[in-house]
Amino acid sequence: MSDSETSRYVRVQVELVLEVDDLERLSAAALDRISADESMPDDERAHARSSVREDEAEALAYLVEPFDLVKEVPGVELAQASWTSEVIDYDPDAVEWGLDEDYEEDGVDGEEDGAAVEGEVGAGRV
Repeated sequence: MSDSETSRYVRVQVELVLEVDDLERLSAAALDRISADESMPDDERAHARSSVREDEAEALAYLVEPFDLVKEVPGVELAQASWTSEVIDYDPDAVEWGLDEDYEEDGVDGEEDGAAVEGEVGAGRV
């Protein structure tokens, strides 16, 4: 295949499991991020503040920014990104948490069914 026949787009899938060991610090950091976002309308800001106080997954959704992962990678530009965050039961010894698993089991795009907080570059936060 020549360069003109190959796609210039690459999908990178990353799955992280984070342990929240200080919910107050996490919530405070999310509240700071929300307060600093001058583009957020007041009614959305009030809803966002309420959400991050009640749910650590929601707080993480305001703090995790896919653009930050690639902004300094030379020769690439982020075309689209989406992410989810949800509270889960985690057993590091369970087979389903193996890092060498094939993600095709989760569906076409690697996302599992279920309730999750989602964000997308270029769109408002959920």
